[in-house]
Amino acid sequence: MSLSPYGLIGLPWWGYALTTFVTIQTMFLGVTLYLHRDQSHGGLILHPALRHLFRFWLWFSSGAVTREWVAVHRKHHAYADLPGDPHSPVVFGLRRVLLEGFELYRAAGRDPETVRNYGRGTPDDWLEQHIYSRHPYTGIVLFVIAHLALFGVPGIVMIAVHLSAQPFFAGGVVNGLGHAVGYRSFEMPSTATNLVPWGLLLGGEELHNNHHAFPRSARFAVQRWEIDIGWLWIRLFSALRLARVRWVAPRPHLERRRSDLDAETVQALFTNRLHVLRAYARRVVLPVCRELRRRELPGPVLSGAPRLLIRHPALLAEEARRRLRELLEHYEVLRRVIEYREGLQQAWEETSASRAVTQLREWCRRAEDSGIAALREFAQGLPAYAPAR
Repeated sequence: MSLSPYGLIGLPWWGYALTTFVTIQTMFLGVTLYLHRDQSHGGLILHPALRHLFRFWLWFSSGAVTREWVAVHRKHHAYADLPGDPHSPVVFGLRRVLLEGFELYRAAGRDPETVRNYGRGTPDDWLEQHIYSRHPYTGIVLFVIAHLALFGVPGIVMIAVHLSAQPFFAGGVVNGLGHAVGYRSFEMPSTATNLVPWGLLLGGEELHNNHHAFPRSARFAVQRWEIDIGWLWIRLFSALRLARVRWVAPRPHLERRRSDLDAETVQALFTNRLHVLRAYARRVVLPVCRELRRRELPGPVLSGAPRLLIRHPALLAEEARRRLRELLEHYEVLRRVIEYREGLQQAWEETSASRAVTQLREWCRRAEDSGIAALREFAQGLPAYAPAR
């Protein structure tokens, strides 16, 4: 009797495609829920049984070692886009991270100092010491054997697609394109971007800018129109008592009837400071730039001005810094808009609650008397920020 070239299980073409899609998505789910949100940042606590299921599947299907992955990722956050970042396109170039991102991950994971300093708190049981960490490639060998036995010749293509998915998408696309293209909901020193507002295919990892803004958050979707498929799984596992959420990124709670600026307002502004800065960019910076363009005043070219004014200063190249200085020197209203933004940040970062309230009230009084309509309207809306109930 001869063995079938299609192995123990014969499927239509779409059956092979669906099976491969499921194995890849399970791997991505293990990466985002177990390695990323649970082990690296602790915003999510998975049930021990679910932790081990993901730990086994990642070893079996990708050879991932928990301590190494976590150490490399934590170091990425510690040195985001600076020398020392294990896989930043700013440091290594986009082409290299996109095509060799997995290799960069592997190289950083083999560094004993990186693992020692950033890999603490990860599993160190008998299985980890004697199987997963000691024999990381044994799982992939077993994965290949199982595919060949079950699916025969089609299994070769399934194996190739599966084993290339994580290096390309997780190691290349998220870490490469996720720091180069897309949109930025929040400005920060990191170049991280959201690739799309619907994180469906990579477990929610597509919402990379949101994650860098709120690393501990178990939910990567921050704007109400964004979708994080990983969060939907978390809700399901929570309902089954297989997961517990420790922290999620704040969303502004607005009470329109509030009119007094008090300590609660300062606290709410600080808690939602990235949201407030985003609102300032949209409701003050952009309208002022549009008004200047409408008036067609002589001076430096205003095209690109909003991006220069909104972008975090640490990310501006020397030429961009020169253009920004030129704009601020020529247009007094732009200089004042930037000064007011800095003053607002100083108010909510004040250590004394009473001084912070006094400073914020003075800021709002000056903003309302500034003669800048957009700034006045923004200041009038600040009392609405309130602690989440």
